[in-house]
Amino acid sequence: MTLKLGFIGLGMMGLPMLENLAGAEAFCIRAYDRDPQRFDRLKAHPAWNLTLRPAAGLADLADCEVVITMLPNSAVTNAVIEGGPDSPGLAALMPRGATLIDMGSSNPADTLRLAPLLHEAGITLIDAPVSGAVAKAANGTLAIMAGGLADDLERVRPILSRMGATLIHTGAVGSAHAMKALNNYVYAAGLLAASEAMLIAQGMDLDPAIFTQVLNASSGRNVATETKLAQFIVPRTFNGSFALALMAKDLRTADSLQQLSGVPAPQLSLCTGLWQQALQALPAAADNTEIYRYLETRHGAG
Repeated sequence: MTLKLGFIGLGMMGLPMLENLAGAEAFCIRAYDRDPQRFDRLKAHPAWNLTLRPAAGLADLADCEVVITMLPNSAVTNAVIEGGPDSPGLAALMPRGATLIDMGSSNPADTLRLAPLLHEAGITLIDAPVSGAVAKAANGTLAIMAGGLADDLERVRPILSRMGATLIHTGAVGSAHAMKALNNYVYAAGLLAASEAMLIAQGMDLDPAIFTQVLNASSGRNVATETKLAQFIVPRTFNGSFALALMAKDLRTADSLQQLSGVPAPQLSLCTGLWQQALQALPAAADNTEIYRYLETRHGAG
């Protein structure tokens, strides 16, 4: 039986995720993005105009049993779900019994607010943010965190397994978005520490390539030292495929969890503040690895 599936958001991550979904004959997919140019690459997909078709608007997804959103932030996601006076959102369009999967890095406070509204409309909400960047989105090996009831998660597992190799049930709705934000904070803190350490090493005329080897063979090793220093920072290409603006947004989300949880986290506040400063100082399209360039300028090392 073919499942009617909607997909909204064809950005750097959403597009390859959709391409993997479209490879399954079990899904009849309608995809939507406000930018029509984002469909250009999809036109070469074998499923194009067969089991994969473009949607002219949200109303074209009204008969979908499952809709996935992969949008840049909560403000956009909220607007798509809630709609406005003259433009109904998914909450008003999707049929009762349908499932909405938010795979963006949304604010968990918004997720917790939307879940009961959608439940009242007969729509199940699952938050399922991803980790792994564009390369893993392309080969379908993302790590997916999913919040919701276990039975609801099992029902959509065949969909999620087309996009990810690891699926972790994090608990109730909202838990996955919270854990994703906290995960990105830990990554950002590691990248910040590695960048500061590299600047100090270079200030002492230490070899950056050898220092990177030392970090990765020692207790300072983390995902940033393993996948960012030698690849993007030492050669100064700064093209790690994750926008600094998105990292700053995820840190703001993580920072807001201090109030939600009642737990103060001064290092989180410091890390968040530095990323916001970098966001203001660097070009809009800056990569997250360019936090190093910001620190260089800040300390007069550039």
